Amino acid sequence: MTRFFLFLLFSVSLASLAQAQTQATRAELPKLEVSVNRIEIDGQKMYEVDATGTVAAPLPKVWKTLTNYERMADFVPDMESCKVLSRNGNEVVIEQFGVARFLFMTRAIHLIVRATEQPMSSIDIALVSGDMKHYESHWELIPVPETGGTRVVYSGRLMPNFYVPGILGAKMVRGDIERMMGAVLARLDRREEPK
Repeated sequence: MTRFFLFLLFSVSLASLAQAQTQATRAELPKLEVSVNRIEIDGQKMYEVDATGTVAAPLPKVWKTLTNYERMADFVPDMESCKVLSRNGNEVVIEQFGVARFLFMTRAIHLIVRATEQPMSSIDIALVSGDMKHYESHWELIPVPETGGTRVVYSGRLMPNFYVPGILGAKMVRGDIERMMGAVLARLDRREEPK
């Protein structure tokens, strides 16, 4: 009986330890907050997006990863390629090919955007041409001195030039942003340096 009791106590202790380690691991994952709203500006309906997450990676690593545009397709979901067309000082013109997925449909997306970099601080992205009526986004990087990590803030406004169901549109855009930001934060939290 004593052996059984010791075995049971040992098993419960191991289970508690495993649960505590699982909870600690979950706590270490980048926390992601996302909001998507359908807004109207000048009679045009578009989606306004805000997403924020904090990673353990220091600011220089985060900056290097986010501005290594030609490697974005390696980890951003549904992005097939990303190519720098030109660079002039802090302005970079980038061509992107990807896929938008809506329920059972997929649509190829082609964009040319201009990124304006403020080193170690922010990146503003504006549509030059492509499969959007309107696209603008802003990445802001905020160092977190207490942990040595970085807070990553993404905001944007977008209006596809193809049909997006009104009722489901915000949910679909939110799902896409969550997947994109989740992948970006996971890449930023990787231990090895980007090439």
